[in-house]
Amino acid sequence: MTPPDPDYEARVRASFRRQRAMGFIGAEIIVVEPGLVEIALPYRPELTQQHGYFHGGIVSTIADSAGGYAAYTLFPADSSILTVEYKINLVAPAAGDRLIARGRVLKPGRTLTVCELEVAAVKEGVSKTCALGLQTLICLEGRPDTGEN
Repeated sequence: MTPPDPDYEARVRASFRRQRAMGFIGAEIIVVEPGLVEIALPYRPELTQQHGYFHGGIVSTIADSAGGYAAYTLFPADSSILTVEYKINLVAPAAGDRLIARGRVLKPGRTLTVCELEVAAVKEGVSKTCALGLQTLICLEGRPDTGEN
């Protein structure tokens, strides 16, 4: 996959920094490649549910952002992105020292892009998939991602 914007990585990282939700929960973007983004999230008790696992909503949140930014790597420089739909299957408890969410473009498109989502819980160096999903995103061409509504 070849991004139409050679500066895609800087554009993705700048947009990620403007996402207050990601900053609030302590997530960081660790990989940005054409059609692929990974986001890491360290464990904090405030992000857990009643059993001490990462909350399913937190797992879903970083999965949504990883897929969205994976698609965004392939969008034009003057565009922005919104999630149209996503589905997450929580396949194991999100128990670990951190989560790694991976979004990968399956089908790029001019208007709609489809991504696969995977979130792994990493505990003592061992990674275990805790969520799998599929996502559809829309390219808002001519509407740059500036952080303004």
